[in-house]
Parts: sequence; structure tokens; C-alpha cells
Amino acid sequence: MAAEVSPVSTPTKKTTDNFVKSIVLTGTGGYDKLQIKYGPKPVPKAGELIVRVKACGLNFAELGVRQGLYDRPIKPPCVLGLEASGIVEELGEGVSEFKVGDRVLCMKDFGLWTELVAIREEQCFAMPDGMSFEEGAALPVNYVTAYLMLFEFGNLKRGKSVLIHMAAGVDIVLDPLSGTDAVKGFQLLKPMGKIIHFGMANMVRGEVRSIFSVAKTWWQMNSISPMELISKNKAICGFHMGHLTGEMELLRSTMLEILDLYKMGKIKPKIDSIWPFEQVGRAMAQMHDRKNIGKCILSPDSPADADVPMATNSILEARQSVEEADSH
Repeated sequence: MAAEVSPVSTPTKKTTDNFVKSIVLTGTGGYDKLQIKYGPKPVPKAGELIVRVKACGLNFAELGVRQGLYDRPIKPPCVLGLEASGIVEELGEGVSEFKVGDRVLCMKDFGLWTELVAIREEQCFAMPDGMSFEEGAALPVNYVTAYLMLFEFGNLKRGKSVLIHMAAGVDIVLDPLSGTDAVKGFQLLKPMGKIIHFGMANMVRGEVRSIFSVAKTWWQMNSISPMELISKNKAICGFHMGHLTGEMELLRSTMLEILDLYKMGKIKPKIDSIWPFEQVGRAMAQMHDRKNIGKCILSPDSPADADVPMATNSILEARQSVEEADSH
């Protein structure tokens, strides 16, 4: 059953143009730790641009930070948000790739859940014609993660198979879950196959951190020796995009490849729902309850009381039947 989530409490909006709205994480815990706050308008430093944010992506990383499960030190109060899209509003000294009015998508080591953001030029990318702001905000984290895992780690080639659901033996398994699902994935690998672990979705359940879920997931994980890997001709890899923030050249080249794929019509992000900043708790609940079919987007411009359509019952029932079949 979906959790009952109250909207984020919203202070009276500042009447001056010098203040901007942000979603601020005030501590670790439940949805009440996310608050709408107003702060001063950012000023660009050399090499930075100011972007008027139109859409932000929501990821399991932000859910993990809120619950205190993220494996990098993020100290509240802080603004989360790894990806966003918007319009260039101001340029700092030395910025040459963009001009005021350009539509861009952005990747940043958090800080993008805000109306206006100061961001380095190399962390921004020109949006293709025809791409919506919602699509732009949905691309960076999910698509860069998938691309690097499949083509860098996975060395995916024509004729190789990738695990989508637990089925026959495969060449590559992408595991965002951990626990028993990771064990099953390893067992399904063909010789010369590899499993790539990149998440902890089985730990991030419900509004607040569950010590039981964390302990259960860790307990159920495989403990595999190097000799076992040698004898089975299998490989285990790990991927964490949050630890690649210093590899900007790699991230930029990957993002440009993804944008080319979009321009060619090879990929198109699926948007599940668009939530006002004030309903960020409900957006997180949508993911916690595994109800999203595609990307959950946060919008600073949507009315606070906007009615957000939910996934249809038929879709949810179909997903539940698949999950029940997998459990047998």
C-alpha cells in the first residue's frame, strides 16, 4: 500500500527577485526532512553559468542520502539533485560554449534541486532540438550509468545477451538490487559472463531506513573467492557514478554519445510523472513503493497543489504478477 505523504511545508515566498526556491535536506530520516527554503540568487564565478532550472531528475541516490544510506559523506543541510535541465540566464567570465537563452541539461555532484544554479561550463550540455526539459533531466544519471556499464564494463557486442529478468543463462547481468537477486544473477551467468552491481534498491524501502532491510540484504549477498571466479570463468564488477565525479572527461564523452543516440532516434527517455518541488516526498514515495514506470521528474515551476497522475492500475497489476512469478 502506498505511504500517506504530506506535501513539504512551504514558507511564504520571498517577494524579491534576489531569492530562489530550493528543496533542502535538513537531516536524515523521513520525508519531513525535505523542506522548501529560499536563499540568495547565485552569482557566477569564472567558468560558470547560471541556469534557470526547468526540470530535475529523481534517483535512488537521493533516496539513499535522505535515509542516511549513501556511501559518500553528504552533510545536511544541503540541496540534493544530480541532474537537471533549463535555460542559461547568465554567464561568468570565460564561458564560451554557451550564450544566454541556450537550453542545457546539467550533471552535478548534487545541488540541482533549485530554481537557479551556478554550474561549471563543462557540466552542461546543449539540448537537441525537440528534446523536452523533462527528457533532458531524465538522461544523465540513468543513461550514463547504463552506457558505461554495458559498453565499458560489459564490453557489450552484437550477439551477447543482457539480463532483463531472471531467465536463462546470460553474458551480462546488471544488478541494482543486491541481496538474493545478486546471488541469482551470478548463478545465471554463462562462462565468460560478468555481473555488474550498481545499486542497493533492496535496502532503500519505505520512508525511513530499515536496519532489518539493510542487514538482510548484506546477509544474503554472495561471498565469492577469486579461485571460484577463476574456476567458473565469471567476473564481478561494481559501478557507482557518484565516485566518478572527478572523471569529467569520461562523463562528458559518454553524455555526448548519448545525445547523439537521442538525435538519431535510438533512445527516448520514458517519463513516469512530473511533481512540483513541494511534493518531493510524494515523488519519493512513488519510487519507494516501486510504482514508477519511467523517470520521476521534479518541477520548480509546477503549482504546489498540482494533481499528479499516478501509474494506471493495469500497469501496476501487471508488474505485481511478474514479481510474484519471479518469487516462485
